Amino acid sequence: MSIGNSPEDDRPSIGRVLQQARIAAGLTVEEVSSSTRVRIPIVHAIEEDDFTRCGGDVYARGHIGTLARAVGIDPEPLVSQYDGEHGGRPAPTPAAPLFEAERIRSDPRRPNWTAAMVAAIVVVIGFVGFTFFKGGDDGGTTTRVAEGSTPNTTSPKHTKKTTDPKPVPSDSAIAAAPRDKVTVKLSATAGKSWISAKDHNGRMLFDGLLQKGESKTFQDKERVDLVLGDAGSIELFVNGKKVEDKFKPGQVERLTYTKGDPEVG
Repeated sequence: MSIGNSPEDDRPSIGRVLQQARIAAGLTVEEVSSSTRVRIPIVHAIEEDDFTRCGGDVYARGHIGTLARAVGIDPEPLVSQYDGEHGGRPAPTPAAPLFEAERIRSDPRRPNWTAAMVAAIVVVIGFVGFTFFKGGDDGGTTTRVAEGSTPNTTSPKHTKKTTDPKPVPSDSAIAAAPRDKVTVKLSATAGKSWISAKDHNGRMLFDGLLQKGESKTFQDKERVDLVLGDAGSIELFVNGKKVEDKFKPGQVERLTYTKGDPEVG
């Protein structure tokens, strides 16, 4: 009994679809490479369904989406087809800015401020309780009040002094980051975009889709490496300064920023 092929088996390959769309749009490989900044050998390889030159699944998905937009077709079906043929879409890594890990990491050479704060709270509570009970057991002592005056029946207030916890860094605090670190903030203002961020050791800080209206902030003591799948949708701040580069919609950008001025490394 013949089962036959499924509809998915009959659909054209990703490279074939991109090549036909490029030809239909009247574009050459050189023109597509110039508009997308994807190198000509990689464009040829993708049209031949060879994704090994992309440098990994993350970059392959970004290139497919960029080329699809350049030739005027919807990139989502092709990206979904790539995911289905290559083991599914990689799970995004939650953003974990390096400065958070450094802020909570204990240093044996520094005083244990947490223990000191707890001890101070215990002392304050004990003092307040002791004062309260001592004030209630005054041995029947009365206070002489001048004639015609109103006695003050209000008990003295005891202010509980506590140590303020360390504040959680906000966007304004990140914008004024110290000069000994590099701080990068990404905001998807014009649309969604896939982004990737790594620290100076190559550790992945984030790899996923940034929806329109969302923001991510990353910080490292030396360098932050970025890949923007659609740089035209991203508003970029580096070390508290807005990057004024005019990126085109659908343009893939690989950027590196250090502790200096917001210049591409």
